Amino acid sequence: MYSGKSETTSMSRVESIEDQLKALSAEELKAFRDWFAQFDAEVWDRQIESDAKSGKLNDLAESALRDHQAGHSTEL
Repeated sequence: MYSGKSETTSMSRVESIEDQLKALSAEELKAFRDWFAQFDAEVWDRQIESDAKSGKLNDLAESALRDHQAGHSTEL
């Protein structure tokens, strides 16, 4: 359950960032996009690594291997 205060604070921060992004020049926006793509990829990589280490992906991997061994996959 979300409290109104936390949600309001988060939204005001997001809205502030949105306003700042809207004020960027085309060159600044491109630099931000490049930075954010790299940042987002790094966050994703850390999450996948964490999930793999914790075993969260084990069932998916085992299922994929069973499907492959049963001939339910194609070579790329």
